[in-house]
Amino acid sequence: MKVLDFPLARITIWFILGIVFFYYITIPLFVSEIALGLGPSILIVFYFLSKRNRRFISFFGASTYFISFFIGGITLIAHTNSLQKSNYIHYQKAFETPSEITFILREKLKSNSYSDRFTALIQTIDGKTHSGKIIVNIAKDSLKSPFVIGNIIKTKTTLQKNNSTKNPNQFDYDKYLEDRQIYAQVYLNKAEIKINTNIKKDIWYYADYLHRRIIHNLEKAHFNPAEMNVALALILGQQQEISSDIIQDYQYSGATHILSVSGLHVGFIMLLINFILKPIPNTRKGSFIKLISVLTALSFFAIISGLSPPVLRSVIMFSFLAIGNHLRRAGNIYHTLLVSMLLILLFEPYFLFDVGFQLSYIALFFILWLQPLLKKLWNPKNKIALYIWNALTVSFAAQIGAFPLCLYYFHQFPGLFFVTNIAIIPVLAFVMIAGILVTTYAVFDSPPLFLAQILEKSIYLLNQIIHAVASIKSFVILDISFNFYFLLTFYLLIIAAIVWFKKPDYPKLVLFLISIILVQLSFIYTKRENETQKEMIIYNAKKQTLITVRSGKNIKLFTSNKSMLANPKNNILNSYLVGNFSKIKSASEIKNVLFYNDKKIFIIDSSGVYTNKTQPDILLLTQSSKINLDRVLEEIHPKTVIADASNSNSIQKIWKKTCAKKNIPFHATAEKGYYKLK
Repeated sequence: MKVLDFPLARITIWFILGIVFFYYITIPLFVSEIALGLGPSILIVFYFLSKRNRRFISFFGASTYFISFFIGGITLIAHTNSLQKSNYIHYQKAFETPSEITFILREKLKSNSYSDRFTALIQTIDGKTHSGKIIVNIAKDSLKSPFVIGNIIKTKTTLQKNNSTKNPNQFDYDKYLEDRQIYAQVYLNKAEIKINTNIKKDIWYYADYLHRRIIHNLEKAHFNPAEMNVALALILGQQQEISSDIIQDYQYSGATHILSVSGLHVGFIMLLINFILKPIPNTRKGSFIKLISVLTALSFFAIISGLSPPVLRSVIMFSFLAIGNHLRRAGNIYHTLLVSMLLILLFEPYFLFDVGFQLSYIALFFILWLQPLLKKLWNPKNKIALYIWNALTVSFAAQIGAFPLCLYYFHQFPGLFFVTNIAIIPVLAFVMIAGILVTTYAVFDSPPLFLAQILEKSIYLLNQIIHAVASIKSFVILDISFNFYFLLTFYLLIIAAIVWFKKPDYPKLVLFLISIILVQLSFIYTKRENETQKEMIIYNAKKQTLITVRSGKNIKLFTSNKSMLANPKNNILNSYLVGNFSKIKSASEIKNVLFYNDKKIFIIDSSGVYTNKTQPDILLLTQSSKINLDRVLEEIHPKTVIADASNSNSIQKIWKKTCAKKNIPFHATAEKGYYKLK
């Protein structure tokens, strides 16, 4: 690929490798500082040597990549808030006892049934200056929320660390928050809060103010709430209030990407501004006016959409494209992509591990690389056929690029994505243009009723089209097992196939055949690895007991939930089955005694029945059984005691103290997560 001949491409790759390496492997900071300190000296030496002797050019290049690698690593370290001494994570007292905490609300998150949720920046704890980002959960009541971004809030509460994953193969929300430098949450009632009359009026405040003003003016125009929430998602990327049913429709139809503001939305804005400014001549002065207008419009859009990461990266990329056009440089679009990526990661290296960041860049890359090849396969003369073909090729290119990542992260695939994209593009184009006009008008005043109704009906039509496609459930493939080996080999296969298809020759054919063999090897290795696995899992499932015994890909399920005997699936089990390429072979009601790998597991349920002769290796307590645990331990002598999530929290605390007195290991799944027995 010619793009790799561009020096910045290789520098960016090494910079990214540095971020990835330092993310997974802890390297002492002083080692990085020494390497980075010596790097420029080595670079300068090889630069002058390469001027005299061309044999040193490769060493000069290697030293450049060496520096790029460590700059990437140090950039990651510099943006890891937990390494800062002022961060609240180092003030352990705040996690143990109620403390006076002052924080500033920064961003409104999607609310749940019980709480309004925000991110906030810590200012002080117990009168001392601290820093760091937390999630604030404020219990809902009948009154309208008085909180706005920029509120300075004081309260007395205890910081609570994020809950780690309690069951195998589930989404690691704790890690997700950690990558966003959020290490704790607080749960508050409005009565516990003192709001400072002063508001910190920074760019985040004004972004939220504009957003609230837009919503207020749209409500004045009697905009239907359901359509208005979709409009806010489509135009501004604000998905906080959109219903879960609508989100599911967009997922099943393969149209989720249009709810997340990306290059598609920013591209529409750029095209609209260029269309409005078309009468201005392309002189040096006219081009400069167009550039300033585009950059101002994109910046304004980023602010009113809340400065979210997807918007920022799209705005940055299109800003570079606009600057390139102004300078009359028909620069390689890949270089623009790389420059925007490098700039974003310099300021926010943790974006690299954001799923949205990965999907948007990989999809855009494949549109730029693969779509021109697909387009050449057919050149229809009819304009309507040409439009449909162009829409299809763009959709296929993006889906081919994103396909392995979607399977890896979401384990599902919408089979009718191409139908959705063909059907919605005309409506979406109209919605985007009308939406931009309406929301821009709503910044200043309530939009005209007829204009609001046109947008509302257009969004209603869009939702109906998407719902119709999503309703054909037989084309939505769910629960697809897909691991990291598949991810790597599938991308190698896709890239090798495109390279060979673009310009066939013998070496490229060999590379393509090797990639096919590697995909097959990944399947064989995964199958062999799974078939040799044997384990028993006691899950953390509220109000029920779930146990699985795995032998290869076959799972035996034991449960206290009788309804699961007929339909032995739920979210907890699905994650485990998909993650381990397994299936449920049998499901039976749980008994008092189980045997696994020469170990005896005895279960005491709500009946509290047991015999002195049991003598188990593991005692499993369920359903808050009314027993004297001290006496039970003396009579049956278990080696380990486990309490699952069917027990009340209060009784688990008593059991934990009892086991501590007897020096018997105690494992509460609600506290430590699932229990695995190999």
